[in-house]
Amino acid sequence: MVIVMQEGASEAQIQHVIDRLVAHGFNVHRSTGESHTVLGAVGVHRDFDHRDFELLDGVREVMRITQPFKLASRQFRPEGTIVDLGHGVKIGGPEVVVAAGPCSVESREQIFCVAECVAKAGAKILRGGAFKPRTSPYAFQGMGEPGLKLMREAADQFRLSTVSEVMDPSQIQMMLPYVDMFQVGARNMQNYYLLRALGEIRKPVLLKRGLSATMEELLLSAEYILSGGNYNVVLCERGIRTFETYTRNTFDLAAIPVIKKLSHLPIIGDPSHATGRRDKVPPMARAAVAAGADGLIIEVHNDPDRALSDGAQSLEPSTFTQLMAELRIIAPAIGRRVA
Repeated sequence: MVIVMQEGASEAQIQHVIDRLVAHGFNVHRSTGESHTVLGAVGVHRDFDHRDFELLDGVREVMRITQPFKLASRQFRPEGTIVDLGHGVKIGGPEVVVAAGPCSVESREQIFCVAECVAKAGAKILRGGAFKPRTSPYAFQGMGEPGLKLMREAADQFRLSTVSEVMDPSQIQMMLPYVDMFQVGARNMQNYYLLRALGEIRKPVLLKRGLSATMEELLLSAEYILSGGNYNVVLCERGIRTFETYTRNTFDLAAIPVIKKLSHLPIIGDPSHATGRRDKVPPMARAAVAAGADGLIIEVHNDPDRALSDGAQSLEPSTFTQLMAELRIIAPAIGRRVA
């Protein structure tokens, strides 16, 4: 249930409504917009009559949310959410924010070289894996904490924010000093222990759609994080597994406008994992921006043919620079901009 307070409702009126909800056994989540406050009440009450709250002082509207995802619903925050990473980086606003970098941090020389090129091209976030969940146990698994340190140093030097994948709740505290946003990979989208742990912190989370997950399942996974009190969630469409084998996955571009209608959370596109082929990344990146994506996450490597992981889908620096120039032409057509 969502209770929309009147514009100018006093703090005492808001608190009275919250107290009444808590007395009925609801968990209350408060969202304060530019003009009014919205209270999200989560709980299962078969005999509860929501009309009782319509008569309380300061209440403008009471709505029942029929979707299973309550806090991720657009009704909870109709104006949309802007996730602030700090350093002037905000996802969900008028700017299409681009994260770029290698699939995995391999060396100091590599990560500093890539960070410099993506920063010059206009990227705002440096991506790079330190812990890599690989299909084969014999593949490169990442550098671990030393890789995170290198990425943080490179990002600081070139004024970038950072995002890196977390695989287990035990890694969260160790990673906090190094990342501005935690990434939950497709394989962990339904790792509910991890999602609950990320709900207990307030650092932004990039939640990738699972390989075979529906849009509702993606939003329910986001609900786990939101229900813990962490509303700084960014969704990511990274392609789903279908019968088609020519590309690594099938990029579900329709998910972008659908999610933006269902949810207030920003959503970005990952054309690198969606296609698995570097020659297909630029056209899919352009298409994602045209479809309304709030950002992109793109793999870039200074020497992709010798990359230790996912070299086939990594762009060369010159190609990434050209892509950014193209995105600056497309974005204004839909009222957005690219740095």
